[in-house]
Amino acid sequence: PHIPVFDKSQRSDGTFSRSDFAYDHARDLYTCPGGKELHQYRRRFGISREGVDPEGFMRYRASKLDCDACSLKPQCSPNTPARKILRSIHEGARDMARDIAETDAYVTSRRERKKVEMLFAHLKRILKLDRLRLRGPNGARDEFHLAAAAQNLRKLAKLLPNGPQFRPA
Repeated sequence: PHIPVFDKSQRSDGTFSRSDFAYDHARDLYTCPGGKELHQYRRRFGISREGVDPEGFMRYRASKLDCDACSLKPQCSPNTPARKILRSIHEGARDMARDIAETDAYVTSRRERKKVEMLFAHLKRILKLDRLRLRGPNGARDEFHLAAAAQNLRKLAKLLPNGPQFRPA
């Protein structure tokens, strides 16, 4: 994925952010900086529950007894009895995208993609290729090849030392 993950979980009020809590995928729980566990449910249900609200979030809550006895409570949850963390159902994909974004191959791929994106932007803006006029996949391919040839000719003309040389007839 070349689109960066927009992370809005950082807090500006001095309390712990969601990134300060470690998520254990195998046990499906968060661990707070004080070492306590945040679960979705505290008890077992006869009929298993999905635990996802209509907005697509799962809620993980700490025990009030754990939070009351914790020395980090002023930094964690100063205005609430216990800490609650929301986790999106798509957070696994976001974690994978964050891990990929830290690799060298991602940086190289992103740099090369910018070059291609710029060429497409020029095709749309300068050569007015915002709408294809020929019908069908073959017509679209032909029109796109003509536009790419025109773009390559423009690049080639810029490489000539004195610009294009035209002689009057």
